[in-house]
This record gives sequence, structure tokens and C-alpha cells, in this order.
Amino acid sequence: MSSRRTVLKSGVLAVSSALVVAAGVAPGASWASNAADEFPSRPTHLVVPYPPGGPTDTLARILAERVTSNWPEPVIVEYKPGAGTAIGVSHVARSKPDGYTFGVVNSAYIVNSLLREDIGYHPDQLTGITQMVYVPLVMVANVDAPYDNIEELVAYARENPGTLSYATPGAGGTSHLAGELLNREAGIDLLHIAYKGSAPAHTDVVGGRVPLMIDPLLSATPLVESGRLKFIAILSEERFPGAPDIPTVSEVYPGFDVSTFLGLVAPKDTPKDVVVKIADAFDTALKNPEDRKRIDELGMAVVASGPEKFNQLLKDEAEMWQRVIKEANITVE
Repeated sequence: MSSRRTVLKSGVLAVSSALVVAAGVAPGASWASNAADEFPSRPTHLVVPYPPGGPTDTLARILAERVTSNWPEPVIVEYKPGAGTAIGVSHVARSKPDGYTFGVVNSAYIVNSLLREDIGYHPDQLTGITQMVYVPLVMVANVDAPYDNIEELVAYARENPGTLSYATPGAGGTSHLAGELLNREAGIDLLHIAYKGSAPAHTDVVGGRVPLMIDPLLSATPLVESGRLKFIAILSEERFPGAPDIPTVSEVYPGFDVSTFLGLVAPKDTPKDVVVKIADAFDTALKNPEDRKRIDELGMAVVASGPEKFNQLLKDEAEMWQRVIKEANITVE
């Protein structure tokens, strides 16, 4: 065995802005075409549109390591942060469509393209590989708020129109649009207040300057557990297995379903059999019991959808958010 392979098998290696994970043996499955039969014959690049650190990076590294253990070449996790994920996604869109460069996207992938004209890519330039996980969003409130669930919140909002506001980590994100969708479904008028990240928003909601916030479950949970905020509802359609006691909005407004997805995309003309091979490799990793436990601890729920279902999700998300943006007249400067 070469010294290079020995080094790779020792663990995870950082190379400039990339992360190389250990190489293993090739899977024995057969594939429909020569493209998939030969893939991968060199290292692949998994683009993460965030800086190192944080749940998305951790997810990418967990899966890259597992996939590499079943492939003859390493997966390199490459960081291209900035512009609300647009820099990383644009890099993938411009890459050669051969399967050797693919990237992580979240709900901003769709929302950015609907709200911003010049982001460097259009979803038509890419194809979905698989939805890896979903990240539940929750509505939380200041502990002294005179409502404890979605029914009481809606009743209060109707009795006091124009007086309730909700914070989010930024304008035009999924949390913002989720609040606008709730306004439409419940016939209320919650006012949106955008912050530059979750931390300053948490400060103002805990301090009572803003009564409500929509935030990822993982981000809000420590503040609830410490008694500084309280849960109102979870915004995904079904209760989250990791927090089954939090009721859903859909229990009052059937069909209400908003969460943040994390998935993989590749350049549009990547051969379909190569896309399927990547999807199968990552979906298998997602279902590995050891890795699944680590993913659960990140506050994420495994989906492992494959290409067809993920591309349908992307289409459905675009249609839903386009309606909400138009009806609420949402713009982002």
C-alpha cells in the first residue's frame, strides 16, 4: 500500500480550505453505464457554502468520512462561504458536470433565487442529488408572553392586531417566510423584525423587547431548557422525534409544513447514473446507525430521499415560496 493511502486511512486531513477523509475499498455494486462504473476515479469535492464549524459542516464531514470508506477515492470537503450560501452554490453551478464537484444546499438555495436577481446561479443550472435531512423550525416566545400555544397566540394576535412582532436571523430567510405563511394561514398580522443572526435576536426576545422568534430547534432549545424562552409550536408538519412534546402548527392548521432542508446538488448535465451513485452512497451513509445517532444530536432528522423526491421537493418549495413572497410583497434590499 502506498504511503499516500496509509496517510489517508489515518483519519481526516485538512488541505488548505478542504478536508480530506480516509480512503477505503470500492463498493461491489454494478451500474448501468461506463460513467458510473468508472466513478469515482479521482477525489470528489463536496462544497459547503459555510465556514468550517457549525452543524452543516459537521454533517458534511460525518457523511464524507463514511462515503469515503466505501469509495476508492477520498471525498474532499471544500469550504466556499458567503453571500447567504450563493458563493458556494454558484461554484457548483459553474463546475464541470461530471460528478466530481457537488455541494450542500439548504432552503436559501430556492429563496435566494426568488428574492435576488443577481446571485450568480439559477436553480435550473443544477440538479438535486438527495435531501439529506430536514432541520425543524420552532416558534418561541418570551416567558412572560400571555400565550402558551398556537391557538392562544392566534387569539391574542386577532384581539390585538398589529401589536405582535417576531424576530428571525435575517430578512428573506425561511424563518421570515414561515412567519408570513402563518399570517396567511391564520389570518393574523405578525410584524417581522430581521436581525443579523440568531444571537442578537435571542437577546431581544429573552429581554422582552420582541415577543416572538422563529428559529431552528437546535438554536432555540438551550434557551428554553434554561427557562429564558418557551416553545409555542414546531413548524414542520409532524412532531419532531427528538422533541415529541412540542405541538405542531399543523395540528391547528392542517398541512402547515415549514422546515429547512439540507441536500446535495450537482451541475445540471451531470450523468443521471452518476447522480444516482452519489445519492446511493450518501443515503447509505445517512442510514448508518452510528452516524444517524450523531446526526440526531445535531437537531436534524434524516430523510435520505434520493434524486426524484428531492427534485420534486425543490419544485414544490419554489412554488410555495413564490406565492408567499408575492402575496406578502416581500423584497430584500
